[in-house]
Amino acid sequence: MSKAIELLRNNFGVSQLYEYEVVKNGEPILTIYWNPLTISERESIQKKSKTDDANDFALALMIEKAKDKDGKRLFQEGDKAALRREVEAAVLQEIQLAMLESGSDKEVEEAQADMKS
Repeated sequence: MSKAIELLRNNFGVSQLYEYEVVKNGEPILTIYWNPLTISERESIQKKSKTDDANDFALALMIEKAKDKDGKRLFQEGDKAALRREVEAAVLQEIQLAMLESGSDKEVEEAQADMKS
């Protein structure tokens, strides 16, 4: 294995865990955890969603990747219709955006720290 692959895997590999807290009136309602999205997973989710609709992809991503603190999936494929019809779109979009942007803030902070040293 090349040194470049090892560096990337150690710094941005799938073992990383991100979290997002859904809050209502200042109180945490649900904490969602997920590992980084890989190219392979993105392709699999795109195939499952069978559409180029970004909203559909983001919802499928959330269903596929969201876990509880013990690593168990929070949603199943069958939850998609209920999530679409019964949950406020803004809340779902917040979760999806956190998942899609995960890692980018950390990378910027680390890069800035590296440049200063």
